[in-house]
Amino acid sequence: MTGASTGMGASTARQLARQGFHVLAGVRRDRDADAIRSTGVEPVILDITDPAHVEALATRVADDPRPLHALVNNAGVQVNAPVEALPMARWRQVFEVNLFGHIAVTQALLPTLLRDQGRVVNISSIGGKYAMATYGAYAGAKFALEAVSDSLRREVAPLGVQVVVVEPGGVRTEIATRGIATANDLAARMTPEQNERYGGLVRANNRLMATGTASGLSADAAARVIVKAVTARRPRTRYTAGRDAALIMRLGPLLSDRMLDRVLAANLRRHHPKDTTATATAPRAEHAGHTP
Repeated sequence: MTGASTGMGASTARQLARQGFHVLAGVRRDRDADAIRSTGVEPVILDITDPAHVEALATRVADDPRPLHALVNNAGVQVNAPVEALPMARWRQVFEVNLFGHIAVTQALLPTLLRDQGRVVNISSIGGKYAMATYGAYAGAKFALEAVSDSLRREVAPLGVQVVVVEPGGVRTEIATRGIATANDLAARMTPEQNERYGGLVRANNRLMATGTASGLSADAAARVIVKAVTARRPRTRYTAGRDAALIMRLGPLLSDRMLDRVLAANLRRHHPKDTTATATAPRAEHAGHTP
């Protein structure tokens, strides 16, 4: 399991271990390894964007006499900024972690998964189906992960490997807190003109993110959905995690793009700072980067 340092990744690793699995838990730092190490959970230092780390993981898995039941691709970063204002280096970073890193690990472990008739569980998001304002990079990578998952499923299903996607909504984890801090940092780097266009939008979106996270699933509850995707004898191709995710997945296909735009804009408008206009296009510049 990649991305097992904290939150639903760590909770999933522990829940699977309690069910009798031996979990290789990918973490990036020694202190995270010390925190998660327990009976049935073996920490592995793993940066999924580092080819040497991925190769070492593949060797570790191939040399283990036990069958590989599942690969859970959970590592990720959340970066929110308007399309215009996000530097290209950050676009590439998001795609390296949230898409290409998952593909690299999947490619490396597929020979073993094929041998053992295992499964791939990719952790996507409701952002993998519907992209809100400032979610261009994050949702773009998740949209792509959904497409890659569909393609991979159709390639390897005849070979006995299942591919499952989990789409969480709001989850009370550290990634959302870090995402808000990152959004504020990126907003502080916007030009005055960009701030004039998007400053209020960024602050409103941060408030919405904080509200959604606070009312979202616990990490343990989200992990239970992932565990189901890992252990179900005949898993579905997709699972949602959380009522917000289930609701938008049901309602989204029923709405036109313009209608969905209006629904999302109305929801966001409630979170705009009181000193801005009702739209996202005319915030006051002097508040750029302030934490809501």
